[in-house]
Amino acid sequence: MSTKLTIGISQGDINGISYEVILKALEDTRMLEICTPVIYGSPKVAAYHKKTLNRDHINLVTIRHPGEASAKKINIINCINDEIRVELGKSTKQAGEASYQALKSAASDLKHEAIEALVTGPINKQNIQSESFKYSGHTEYLKDMFNVEEVLMLMVSNFMKIGVVAGHVPISRLSTYITKERVLSKLRTLNQSLQKDFAVPKPRIAVLGLNPHAGDDGLLGNEENDIIIPAIQEAKKSNMLVFGPYPADGFFGSGAYTKFDAILAMYHDQGLVPFKTISMDEGVNYTAGLPVVRTSPAHGTAYELAGKDEASPASFRNAIYLACDIFKNRQMYDEIHANPLHETFNSGSDTDDDLSDLNE
Repeated sequence: MSTKLTIGISQGDINGISYEVILKALEDTRMLEICTPVIYGSPKVAAYHKKTLNRDHINLVTIRHPGEASAKKINIINCINDEIRVELGKSTKQAGEASYQALKSAASDLKHEAIEALVTGPINKQNIQSESFKYSGHTEYLKDMFNVEEVLMLMVSNFMKIGVVAGHVPISRLSTYITKERVLSKLRTLNQSLQKDFAVPKPRIAVLGLNPHAGDDGLLGNEENDIIIPAIQEAKKSNMLVFGPYPADGFFGSGAYTKFDAILAMYHDQGLVPFKTISMDEGVNYTAGLPVVRTSPAHGTAYELAGKDEASPASFRNAIYLACDIFKNRQMYDEIHANPLHETFNSGSDTDDDLSDLNE
């Protein structure tokens, strides 16, 4: 049985760096030993970017369906009108519609198991908006498409894994968005993902506070005492190894993040600023909680770099690697838990090590 997976790749915004990082990631022939890539996009647009980037040596095979994919080639499915116009560095409605059509086609094939995982190219969250796409990003779109109650944006690198309770939520809405039930739900999703997707039998999770100094016992805010600590206590009753809440500045400044398998931040920038500071070029965005596997690079469209051959493919390459790894970890997890002796998978210490010294 072949271990190679068919990985779908949605083209993202055609005017940004998406095609550049896709082509650069796939031009290494060793990638074809790991997976069979299927790009959802446009052969015409791909040819334009190949010429702009002097990558004419990269050969793409046009197919109609993933079932036609050649295992030793880079495959591409045409999802958009051939009259599409590339305008490097510009946000256009045409580009937004093209990114949506590619995503829609790839997600449909993922849902029908024609591909085994999906790696999404970066989109512009504004120009993609339409009557058909009224979401704040890939995460919310896929949550709706796959009809799941909870998903978690999880940023992944060799240095840390960090999820956020409030993803694409305005700061002005945080006080009403952060609830005990939502924090607990995200913790459950994160814990399950670490076990199933990352093969961590007894994950140790750190939770950050919402306020400066984690509220200073109510002096700087009550969310820790009223919401976050009760959620942590409830999680512990379910045998999750959850610790905190920790003040975010000291937690990252002291290197305490290295003591945990994952971190749950309260809001977008609290988690993504330290993550991207440490892992911008190589980090991966993973949607935990879906019944399917979806990853993406940790960067955006980077219009300012479009067409200049300056974008690093490291994050996109790692997104492909991670998609393959998670798919295989899920297979292993299912096989182990189908065995009556699967309790051995969950072996490990349940000790709540004293981590109170991380608070300040």
